[in-house]
Amino acid sequence: MSASQNLSNNIKRLREAKGPSQEKLARLADVANNTLIKMESGENKSPTLEALKKVAKALDISVDDLIK
Repeated sequence: MSASQNLSNNIKRLREAKGPSQEKLARLADVANNTLIKMESGENKSPTLEALKKVAKALDISVDDLIK
C-alpha cells in the first residue's frame, strides 16, 4: 500500500472512529469539504502539511497518527 493510500485510509478510519461526518470534520478543521473528500479518497496524493495539521488537530490526534 502506498503512503498516500495509507494516509487516505487513516483519515477515513480515524474520522469514522471519532464520529464526525466529512462535512463536520472539514468545518472543525477549517478546510474545504472538497479538500477533505479528496484527502480521504486518495485523489489528493500530497495534501499540504497545513491541511494535515488542521485535520489532525480537529481529530485530536497527531499528524504522525495520520501518516503512519
